Amino acid sequence: MDRIKELAKLLDSTVTIDGTHDTSIPGLRFVRASKVSEPLYSVYEPSLCIVAQGSKVVMLGKESYTYDSASYLTASVHLPITGQVVTASPEEPYLCVNLQLDMNMIFEVIQSSNQVTPDRSPSRGLVISRVDDSLLEAVLRLIRLLEAPKDIPVLASSFKREIVYRILQNDENDSMKHFALAGSQGQRIAKVIGMLNREFAQSLKVEELAKEARMSASSFYHHFKEVTGMSPNQYQKQLRLQEARRLLLAENMEAAEAAFQVGYESPSHFSREYSRRFGLSPIKDIRRLRKMFH
Repeated sequence: MDRIKELAKLLDSTVTIDGTHDTSIPGLRFVRASKVSEPLYSVYEPSLCIVAQGSKVVMLGKESYTYDSASYLTASVHLPITGQVVTASPEEPYLCVNLQLDMNMIFEVIQSSNQVTPDRSPSRGLVISRVDDSLLEAVLRLIRLLEAPKDIPVLASSFKREIVYRILQNDENDSMKHFALAGSQGQRIAKVIGMLNREFAQSLKVEELAKEARMSASSFYHHFKEVTGMSPNQYQKQLRLQEARRLLLAENMEAAEAAFQVGYESPSHFSREYSRRFGLSPIKDIRRLRKMFH
């Protein structure tokens, strides 16, 4: 596919160092990796990810998603994931475009294009779709704006709208429409997900979250698991452990202090769950990461 090759060439010349690189277009980032990565833990925001070269595996709960230059990933809500670049080399590095998606813009595009929202419950908040030329052309137009910085404030928003429109043209992304529509089940679940991301250190019961979503506890539990691939408790636990790992690594925090900070009452309970999630105790894991990064 010529356009995917053009995208890979553009990214390869723009980012020459491995890592995630912000650009002067708000919400647009480029990722480069010249070798296979170890599993990386992060929280996907509502976003579009297009791989121009190489491939990546993403784990959501117990599910595995693989995408490469023939496909793209969209996340409609905040999702704690484990990601791993699985195809990359110095000669042909992994190259990816990441664009944050604005739910208000998605709602506006749905309204202005009279898109029909399917009358069913929202499904998984992460979708892999086949890439097509119309989407790639829109993405290339946005990226080329980096060569004309003075045009960015005027044109970037309209190019992003076109990208959103192209994503919504794909039936596989019907679920995204649910999350953008005010008052829909999907939007109410997304609101609770946002609350969990802000208040993950608090003790939150399913009944309280269900009330916030204006659903019964059993209906909320079912829909939440359908969207995120995990229970509310599992979701909160992943957020807590990922934030604890960040505190240990970036802020030199003691394990017990990090445990309390993210909402654990027992350091030993925290240590057990941390080991289960990351494969090593907090001390051993951070020691290994520091050796790897230095």
